Amino acid sequence: MSTNLKKGLLVLAVLWLSLGGFIFRTMLQPPEHFGRVMSKMPGIVYPLLPFKAMWTLARRGRLRVGDSAPDFVLATSDKKAHVVLSSFRDQKPVVLVFGSYT
Repeated sequence: MSTNLKKGLLVLAVLWLSLGGFIFRTMLQPPEHFGRVMSKMPGIVYPLLPFKAMWTLARRGRLRVGDSAPDFVLATSDKKAHVVLSSFRDQKPVVLVFGSYT
């Protein structure tokens, strides 16, 4: 293998690892930030990186069975008030539904 080819492959590998590291670090950020960055990403990037594996690793969380859910605040459906999860602690069970049922 020629020296120029080796250097070219090394440069490509460094660029690929840098891009993967940047996107993985971005996946660790809040969804709003991740969405802003990914909305500007060219489509060619998606087949170049293992997005599903990276996303699964970045979003796996640190909760274990028996841990308390992290506290959060959500707006009510009418947007007139906010609900704080910790306000229900030790009072009544809370069921969280993610997604849409429409």
